[in-house]
Amino acid sequence: MGGTVPKTPFVPIEPSGIGADAGTWGQDVLWSQAWGAPEASRRTRMGWGDTELPNVSLAAQPDTCFGVVNLSTSLNETQKKAIASPWFSTAFGLIGLCSNLFALYVLLSSSRKLTSRSRSSFLVFLCGLVVTDFMGLLVTASVIIPYHFIKFNWAEVDPGCHLCNFLGFSMVFFGQCPLLLGATMAGERFFGINHPFSRSTSISKRRAWSIVGMVWGFSCMLGLLPVLGLGRYTLQYPGSWCFLTLLPDTGNAVFCLLFALLGIFSVLLSFIFNTVSVVTLCRVYHDRESVQRRRDSEVEMMVQLVGIMIIATICWMPLLIFIIQTILQQLPAGERARTLPTETQKLLLIYIRMVTWNQILDPWVYILFRRAVLQRVHPGLRARPSLLSLYPVLNPSLRRKLAQEARLQ
Repeated sequence: MGGTVPKTPFVPIEPSGIGADAGTWGQDVLWSQAWGAPEASRRTRMGWGDTELPNVSLAAQPDTCFGVVNLSTSLNETQKKAIASPWFSTAFGLIGLCSNLFALYVLLSSSRKLTSRSRSSFLVFLCGLVVTDFMGLLVTASVIIPYHFIKFNWAEVDPGCHLCNFLGFSMVFFGQCPLLLGATMAGERFFGINHPFSRSTSISKRRAWSIVGMVWGFSCMLGLLPVLGLGRYTLQYPGSWCFLTLLPDTGNAVFCLLFALLGIFSVLLSFIFNTVSVVTLCRVYHDRESVQRRRDSEVEMMVQLVGIMIIATICWMPLLIFIIQTILQQLPAGERARTLPTETQKLLLIYIRMVTWNQILDPWVYILFRRAVLQRVHPGLRARPSLLSLYPVLNPSLRRKLAQEARLQ
């Protein structure tokens, strides 16, 4: 410990377990030590919360993607392995990728046998959802899993934050897409069930793919906002991924609130559309005169939609509410808030892992809630006339059209 005392104060590292609070995860160690940089041995206090930076140059540049989140939480080796186990991450990713591949195979097989326009357009939206979930797992896992095995130094590998920006963009893009696609599917079924005679509610495959492309394009523009200057992506605890920055400065606060409110709006819109559609189906199906006049595909699509909505609500709402709550709680700190508290980082990691389950469970909603599976569980579900036949007053041309569609189905 020889040499002159530096002008900037520093806090020596206490031995593990001495004076530790039983409610915390142990004593703090320097981020630089966790990254294998023994030459750094000082803690920099930066306004609201503490952060240890890997070297002096990064400490002098708090506006980089490395200088915001506190990665100095001290964990023993067992805790570190539990949080960032490479084998757990690998198994988790493989299960998700295989599930989505299997669902995509089943979807493509089913789409070749369909002639119903409403059902085929619904399968296009489902296919877009499965492809999005698959690519989301593939892209993010290609960065996160190697980190868990190699433990590379982000400051050395990505000094310009390009990889961090790409990973943050991927998290936002592949996160927002399923929510928007779920709302789009719910809207399509809402108009198809409640306005079955409207010509505008009949969506072709080409138009359905165009709508999916619009959702992808909108989510892409949203994910590019931090790259263009509204907010920024930063490295997140425990140092394996990047995401939006939960700080109350104007840019980050606006982007975080935009992301969270848009996600909540999509979930609520799905809930409203699906609730009205289910009520309409139940009201029609319980009609004494039409109890035998229903079509299994209507039930099948609504069961799948409700399942997707429930999974999205459980997996996403805690994170979206947490983002809004964190930003609003920090607003009094304003520009003085430069780092995130340790507990906030840990909670964010937990909620992100919950979100990942959405990409794994989505394909199983379609796999398990297909008509063939539902008929095995409930043998009473058999092919019946179309929901459109519930409406007794039809003009002759429309009757002929519906009769022709019924023969094709």
